[in-house]
Amino acid sequence: MGWLYGMGLLLAWLALAPVAAEADVYRRGEPGEPETLDPQKTQTVVEADIVYDLFEGLLSYDAEGRLAPGVATAWTVSDDGLTYSFDLREEDWSNGDPVTAEDFVFSFRRLIDPATAAPYASLFFPMKNAQAVSAGHAAPGALGVRALGAHRLEIALERPTPYFLGLLAHQTAVPLHRASLEKYGAEFTRPGRLVGNGAYVLTGYRPGDKLTFDRNPHFHAAAEVAIAQEDILPLEDRAAAVRRFEAGEIESYADAPSDQIAYLKQKFPGELHLSASLGTYYYAFNTKKPPFDDVRVRRALSMTIDREFLAQTLWGGSMLPAYALTPPGLPGAEPVKADFADLAPIDAEEEAKRLLKAAGYGPGGRTLNVEIRYNTSENHQTTAIAVADMWRPLNVATSFVNTDAKTHFAFMREHGDFDVARAGWLADYPDPQNFLMLAQSGNEALNYSRWSNPDYDALLAKAESERDVAARAHLLAEAEAILLREQPIAPLMFLQSKNLVSKRVRGWRANLLDRHLTRYLSLAP
Repeated sequence: MGWLYGMGLLLAWLALAPVAAEADVYRRGEPGEPETLDPQKTQTVVEADIVYDLFEGLLSYDAEGRLAPGVATAWTVSDDGLTYSFDLREEDWSNGDPVTAEDFVFSFRRLIDPATAAPYASLFFPMKNAQAVSAGHAAPGALGVRALGAHRLEIALERPTPYFLGLLAHQTAVPLHRASLEKYGAEFTRPGRLVGNGAYVLTGYRPGDKLTFDRNPHFHAAAEVAIAQEDILPLEDRAAAVRRFEAGEIESYADAPSDQIAYLKQKFPGELHLSASLGTYYYAFNTKKPPFDDVRVRRALSMTIDREFLAQTLWGGSMLPAYALTPPGLPGAEPVKADFADLAPIDAEEEAKRLLKAAGYGPGGRTLNVEIRYNTSENHQTTAIAVADMWRPLNVATSFVNTDAKTHFAFMREHGDFDVARAGWLADYPDPQNFLMLAQSGNEALNYSRWSNPDYDALLAKAESERDVAARAHLLAEAEAILLREQPIAPLMFLQSKNLVSKRVRGWRANLLDRHLTRYLSLAP
C-alpha cells in the first residue's frame, strides 16, 4: 500500500510538473542572502519573498498585492471586534499530510513563545494574552487561539485591532509542520526536510549561490501555477546584478542601483519599474550611547541632511525626500512632518551649529566623531558618503563600517554597539502603526535606536483601542510628532520600488507593498 501511495504521488507530480526545461525556470535575483528560512525568525524583505512562495497563511496576497484569502476561505468578526472565526480550506502539506486548525494553534504559540525569540512577536500582541506569554508571565497555551474543529479556527484579541487581518498575511503568521520541527529541530528548514503549504517546495540550497524551488503538487491551486521551477540568486552587488540581467542570466532583480537609473531607463524601456511603495529609508541613532543620547546632537545631524539631493540626484529620482517616518499614501494616516522640514539649507546649518555648540561640539568646539554602519550596497555606500560630506561643516568626522545584509541586521537586532546605522522599512500591512512600532518600547528586535518615551508609548497604546478612524489617525500623528521632535530615527527618503523585470515575465504588477508571488507569474518562451 505504501508503494502504491508513493506511485500515486509520483504520477500526480508528473502530471502537474514536468521536468523543467530552461524556459520553465524563473531566475529571480534578490539583493541579499536570507539569514534564516524559519518563517517565524525572518525579518528582511528577502526572507519574506522566500516565505511567500513556500508557505501560505490564513490570509495572503493576490496578483495586485491586495489582501486575499489564503488557507482561510471565509471569516467573521464579532460585534465588539474581539473574536475572529475562520473557515479553513481542506488542503495538504507538501508531504501529503492534511493542514488543520491545530497547525495554526501550534504555530502561533511557537511564534509568541519567548524561547523562539521571534523578531516580529510584538506585532501579534493584539492577540489575547500574547504580551504576557512573550514576557514569560503565562504559558503559550494561554494565547488566544484555539481550534474549533479540523478546519475551524478562532482567535481572540485583547482589544479591537483594525489592521489585524493584515497581520495574518505576514510571513511570520504562516503555519508550520509540527512533526518536521519536532523531528529535525533547527534543521527543519533544510532542502528535503522543509515541509510547507505554499506554491513551491525547497529542493536545493547552496548558500551564496542559489535556492531552488519546485512546484508543489499538493498546493491547493497547483494547476494554476505556471512556473515549474524557480531559482533565487542572492546578489548583493547591485551592479553585478544588472550585468547578469543584461546577459539574460536572471529574469528579475528587486533593487536596481540608484546610480544607474538613467542608464537603465534608456537601456531597458518597459523593463525598469519605478513605482510608489509604502516604505521608508532611515538612519537610526543609538540613543543609549553618548552623545547620541542627546536630542540636540540627533536633531543637528538630522536637520543638515539634504534629503532632496539624496532622493533626486544621488538616487536618480528613484526616491522621495522624507521628513516623516510614515510614507505618503498610507491609509489611516494624518500627515505630519519634522518641524525643520521647511528650513532653508543655510538656516538648518546655522540651527544645527547652535545645537551642537550647546552640546559641546561643532565649529570652534570638540570634533564630533560619528561612525555610520550600513549593509553592503553601492546605494547605501554613496548615501553614507554624501551624508558625511553634509556633516563636515559641523566639525563632524565620519567613518564607515559595512557588512553583508544578514550580518548587519543580526547585529542591529542583537543590540550591537553602533553610532548611526542605516535601516529601511517596507510596510508589512498598510497602517501607520506598522511604522511607528519601530520606536516603541518593548520592541526589542526592531527598535534599533533603543529609544523609549512614555508619552509616545501611551499614545500608541490609546490608538490601539480607538475604533473611530479619524480619532485614531490623530493619536498616531501626535505620537509621530514626538518621534520627529526627538529624532531617534532620522527618516531620509520614502521608497519607490526599483524592479528590473524581463519582458519574458508575464503577470508582474507594481503595487504599494511590492509583493510579487511567483504563483501568479508565467514565462514567455
